[in-house]
Amino acid sequence: MEAQEYIDSGILELYVYGLLTEKENLEIAELAKTNKEVDQEIVAIEKAIVALSSSFSPFCSVENFEKIKARLELKHGKVVDLKPAAPTSNWTQYVGWAAAVLLLLGFGYQTLELTKSKQAISEVGGAKNKIEREYAFLDQQHKQTEKNLSIVRDIKNTGVTLGGQAVSPTSFAKVYWNQQTKTTYIDAAGLPTPPKGMVYQVWSLKLSPVLTPTSIGLLDNFEGNSQKIFAVSQTDSAEAFGITLEPAGGSPTPTMEQLYTLGKV
Repeated sequence: MEAQEYIDSGILELYVYGLLTEKENLEIAELAKTNKEVDQEIVAIEKAIVALSSSFSPFCSVENFEKIKARLELKHGKVVDLKPAAPTSNWTQYVGWAAAVLLLLGFGYQTLELTKSKQAISEVGGAKNKIEREYAFLDQQHKQTEKNLSIVRDIKNTGVTLGGQAVSPTSFAKVYWNQQTKTTYIDAAGLPTPPKGMVYQVWSLKLSPVLTPTSIGLLDNFEGNSQKIFAVSQTDSAEAFGITLEPAGGSPTPTMEQLYTLGKV
């Protein structure tokens, strides 16, 4: 293997960290003696580790060191200077520094993975809540549809078709009236959305001896009712039904100029 291949392979970092076998260590040491580039690369790696380790170590200036040394001598006698360890002891330091670096990297990786896991759990929880809300809405819609179908299919209900009048010829509606229970429903799917500030008002009518209208309810929240089937007040008797457009809140008598639909029982 060429010198540059050793440098590019990352084996020199493992050599400095002390992670190679004894045979591989001897091989790299012999190569460093004869190859200047390899030797310089090993020195550069060692310096980088020392610099990283030093960044975590407290700094003590020469002046402070001398002051501390003088105080110790006064109290305990002469302080014996420790001789630098043999060159071979540096290897132990490098291994320690390398272990510290690997520990920091491992801790950082675990922290990153924990953050990712928490984020994933949060996203799953948000998606679950969204699905639950959508399910609840669809379930409500399904129940409403079933109820509306039961109204239409109930043979006890008299269906009265209301045709469009002069103000809106294309409009239409249908009344489902149970003459036994007096319950009354209006299917207003054929009516246009009322203008802002206006509301549809439903009337039960007696035609003789004189036209007598009785209000049986307003079609409130017209846009919010997706299926446009409304329950109104119970109807005791009626010969016809009509729907007019009135100001919000309704009117005591129908505005005949705004009669949208009309139909006889």
